[in-house]
Amino acid sequence: MLHWVLDVPVVDPVDRRNAPMLQLVSFLLAVLPTAAWCYRALLVDIPWRPGEVTGMVFGLSVSAIAALSLVLVRKGKFRPASHALLAVFAATVIPAYLVAGFGGQRFEQPVLAIWMAIAALAVGRVALWLMFLCIAAAFGLGIAVDIGKQGKAVELLGDAAFSMAIFLMIAVVLDRSSVALRESLREAQTRGDALDVANRRLKEEMAERERTFAQLVQAQKMEAVGRLASGGAHDFGNVLSVAGGYVRRGLHSGGEAQMRESLVGIDSAVSRANLLTRRLLSLVRQEEGVEEWFDPGEALTALIPMIRQLMGPDVRVEVTLNENLPSIFFDRMQFDLMILNVVANADHAMPDGGCFSLRARRNGSRLVLDLADTGAGMEDDVLAHLFEPFFTTKPRGQGSGLGLSVVRDLLQRAGGTVSAESSARIGTTISMRFADDLAEVSEARAESC
Repeated sequence: MLHWVLDVPVVDPVDRRNAPMLQLVSFLLAVLPTAAWCYRALLVDIPWRPGEVTGMVFGLSVSAIAALSLVLVRKGKFRPASHALLAVFAATVIPAYLVAGFGGQRFEQPVLAIWMAIAALAVGRVALWLMFLCIAAAFGLGIAVDIGKQGKAVELLGDAAFSMAIFLMIAVVLDRSSVALRESLREAQTRGDALDVANRRLKEEMAERERTFAQLVQAQKMEAVGRLASGGAHDFGNVLSVAGGYVRRGLHSGGEAQMRESLVGIDSAVSRANLLTRRLLSLVRQEEGVEEWFDPGEALTALIPMIRQLMGPDVRVEVTLNENLPSIFFDRMQFDLMILNVVANADHAMPDGGCFSLRARRNGSRLVLDLADTGAGMEDDVLAHLFEPFFTTKPRGQGSGLGLSVVRDLLQRAGGTVSAESSARIGTTISMRFADDLAEVSEARAESC
């Protein structure tokens, strides 16, 4: 029922808020006068006063207009409905008091307050005071009629003055209430508009943040590709040397078996070159991430050659992959990117050589990766800013300060965490902890949005 009352096709927001009230008032005006006059006609055992029948006709006419007003509101015509009610009231109240007198309209007087409420809440202050003046004029004319018929001027004037004082207080209360209501509605509308603007800006900022983050990830990919490409020429040179050796061997082979062996060697060298090419292309492509469950041990094993390539010739690489590592739900290319970013930072920290270790272990149901170097390490004040965007200790032009910031964001968006421990002249350990179920991933994704 409440949904039916609220669901009206009214465009103006203030009128739409007042529409339930006008429907209720129209319903009451259609029902109450009819019920009051039925009570007077059927249940009150006193003679009809002069003019009461005329008053009943006027009252029932108002009930009919109120029913029509209810229909108009349901069709979205709020203003015509409210104006129709007020116009009918103004056109009937004075004639009713002229015919029936003040006493003959006593049953109708409580209904007059409803008319004043309609004027105040649905139309405005001017309509309210016009209704009050109309009621005052009707009271005055009705008292004049009663004095002419009964002659009790003092008693009747006192009765009219008391009624006027009551309706004046009702008018004052309705005036202040309607002003406060309209001001609050305007303020609410203003706040609503401001919230809509702020919401649109927030959505735009979120979209811009997503675009910026994607660009940062791509920049880190390009940085990793650049470092890998510097060693790629050496790898391709080795591949070509091997392939060339097999070609020359095949050309000088004396039998089918030697020729087949040479072709198998060439095929192996070409496969190695294709694998290196695919790894480089997978990093450089700017595509939407594809999250999936995969075995981190297998992914890390595939990364070992690239890790060794990124490290300097004087850096010893140690990789420890514990058994029964839990699967993780992550983007495979972003997983590789995070590892290569940390490896690149470790290489920068050990210009004179050292040891880099990567350990994958299970902690409960979570995967934990510990990446440690024996480089220069960091003081506490530097360590505190390690994961902040654009923070770097490298010389100008040798680092953007975005690598570990991207690592942190990628892990947090996937429900994981990252931390660092470092001591000056001893080294640094970066620990990555991954989420162990999709619920944590969904919760982290909701918080990041």
